Amino acid sequence: MQLTLFTDYGLRLMMFVAVSDGRRVTIEEVARAYDISRSHLMKVAQVLIRENLLKASRGRTGGLNLARSAENVSIGAIVRATEAGFDLVECQRQQGNCRMGQVCRLRGILLDALNAFFEVLDRHTLADLIARPSDFSFLSDVRVQSSQ
Repeated sequence: MQLTLFTDYGLRLMMFVAVSDGRRVTIEEVARAYDISRSHLMKVAQVLIRENLLKASRGRTGGLNLARSAENVSIGAIVRATEAGFDLVECQRQQGNCRMGQVCRLRGILLDALNAFFEVLDRHTLADLIARPSDFSFLSDVRVQSSQ
């Protein structure tokens, strides 16, 4: 299994906002900090806003903030919000066409594995990812540049 770039960007965006000490963060700042596409990041932000993980303010002093505290956002919630699906093999798809569907046990095993994956992600929060804010000091260079 591999998470998409969309999810990677979602996790990075959430971490950036979380280490910004409640200050509103702009998409431009995040895009510059991680050297990623502003337009792609906008799409990610829209999903995270719709899923009530981020909140947005418009206007000259607008930007993004966490919709709830970092301690109350599980990594699993972010991944579920940003991934389109978790069907690992065809038999897991609703319209899947597998001739062994009635006798194969692979589907159940993979479902157990996926549940274990999310059980681990749900035990960890955004706060766990940013537990050492000094690790994110490189972001302060971006903040200084954006305020000039």
